[in-house]
Amino acid sequence: MAVTPPVCDFGAPMPDFALPDPDGTVHRLQDIRGPRGTVVMFICNHCPFVQAILDRITRDAAELHTKHGIGVVAISANDVATYPQDSPERMKEVALQHGFSFPYLYDETQAVARAYGAECTPDFFGYNADGQLQYRGRLDASGRQPGPSDARRELFDAMVEVARTGAGPRDQTASIGCSIKWKD
Repeated sequence: MAVTPPVCDFGAPMPDFALPDPDGTVHRLQDIRGPRGTVVMFICNHCPFVQAILDRITRDAAELHTKHGIGVVAISANDVATYPQDSPERMKEVALQHGFSFPYLYDETQAVARAYGAECTPDFFGYNADGQLQYRGRLDASGRQPGPSDARRELFDAMVEVARTGAGPRDQTASIGCSIKWKD
């Protein structure tokens, strides 16, 4: 069943974290933050909504980082006992297959996902340089299938605006995706 998260709570602070990548290297938020903003996205391997946009995520993340000073991180918080395809081993495979230029981290306790209020995969949080939430919306108009190749790059455009002005657009369309698979 598809889940839609709530709208952007402008100015909400970015929760701190330190999480491991699939190889066990711990990444701290302070090392991921970009000088002009940060995107924290909650994704997973098995969700068709995520699978439909992985190549676009990779493209936009690389361009936001290299051209606009935006740090990017992806986090998987799904219960791997129930969804073994979301395990760290499979996360590593997906990151390599799609050429991720950003850390893909595992939130085993799900504490970080809860701190952010993440509800679905994909769920995108865009922060300004001061760590204030400015975007909580979708990547683009894609659903279970990739959107048209000329689809407006909503997350990308919003984060370019955040990098330039420190503020996100007021008009945002919520992401839609698979619910995060919470532990019992």
